[in-house]
Amino acid sequence: MISPVMPTYGRADLSFERGEGAYLKTADGRRFLDFGAGVAVNSLGHAHPHLVSELTKQAGLLWHTSNLYRIPGQEKLAQRLVEHSFADTVFFTNSGAEAMECAIKTARKYHSAVGNSEKYRLITFEGAFHGRTLATIAAAGQEKLTAGFGPLPPGFDPISLGDIEAVNSAVTDETAGILIEPIQGEGGIRVAPPEFLRALRALCDDEGLLLIFDEVQTGAGRTGKLFAHEWAGVTPDIMGIAKGIGGGFPLGACLATTEAAKGMTVGTHGSTYGGNPLAMAVGNAVLDVILEDGFFDHVSQMAGRLTQGLAMVVETYGDIIEDFRGAGLMVGLKCRAENIAVRQAFLDQGLLVVPAGDNTLRLLPPLIIDESHVGDALGRIEKACIALKAAKEGDKIGSADG
Repeated sequence: MISPVMPTYGRADLSFERGEGAYLKTADGRRFLDFGAGVAVNSLGHAHPHLVSELTKQAGLLWHTSNLYRIPGQEKLAQRLVEHSFADTVFFTNSGAEAMECAIKTARKYHSAVGNSEKYRLITFEGAFHGRTLATIAAAGQEKLTAGFGPLPPGFDPISLGDIEAVNSAVTDETAGILIEPIQGEGGIRVAPPEFLRALRALCDDEGLLLIFDEVQTGAGRTGKLFAHEWAGVTPDIMGIAKGIGGGFPLGACLATTEAAKGMTVGTHGSTYGGNPLAMAVGNAVLDVILEDGFFDHVSQMAGRLTQGLAMVVETYGDIIEDFRGAGLMVGLKCRAENIAVRQAFLDQGLLVVPAGDNTLRLLPPLIIDESHVGDALGRIEKACIALKAAKEGDKIGSADG
């Protein structure tokens, strides 16, 4: 018999009653250090006082009117995002998948609007993840996402990440643009080299293509800048964001330049809930905090402290965790042991992390962590590695005795 909640998730047998800052508590009083942040969503931790205040204030005034009418909070948040990014215009959504759907539609509509309707294909990258809609799973092209959901929407050409020659070879008369995550999250924290992103920008400029960034997981300060692409000194034409910008409230957005958005006129796209007053109150509150002077410097400082400690972990327990990679507070632990076993060992020590591809675990802590949280996490990681090493040695002894 099927469960009342559709069984599409492999959930841990664990639930939480309340959260505060970087910690979560169960009903029976157990306390966990949250270095997963709801998959990079709780950018300011749990129950951040400014977010609670602004959401509570808005909840007492107005929840929803729909996009049939102007929404002042939406106009405010859009203006702030425009002022702090490459973009000229913003479409608000409820999720990252919706933001990426909008990005794909915007790219296709642009070429249609300028008389190149034959251009509809996007070059994408193996190991990518852009959401769970039909178009976004087609864009990723991973069998584990697409199996059983065919026929899929056509128009996506996945190639190897970092191979600029392969990108050049993949461009045809039907190519509309290039879609890439500056850092692949679900793919295992695989960082696109800055020079590769710059080469993609140059290629798009030369060929009249649109460059689309998926910053759903990397945006909102996660890497130590508002958006990860800033480290490479390039800008896209279209970008999808979500997760951290809502601080835990469902919120996404598609950002675009005036030129890229020229096809997105009245009636071409829409959302009933997207950009509703509650989401806008939280989004503006998140920006209030992360745009404060020194916030991104703090993220980088904590990232430096974390990576220093992880280097010692790798040196000491290389048979468990062989390496780490990433940027800012978006770190992937490349496991030598099975990553699910390592995750369980972390969980046994009260540390929450997120599994990913390429046998990695993601550390995606709230951006408000301090030295004490980093030290706490490193201590729990070390204890987990000691336990795994002891279990491994025990298995060897047991095998020899047998």
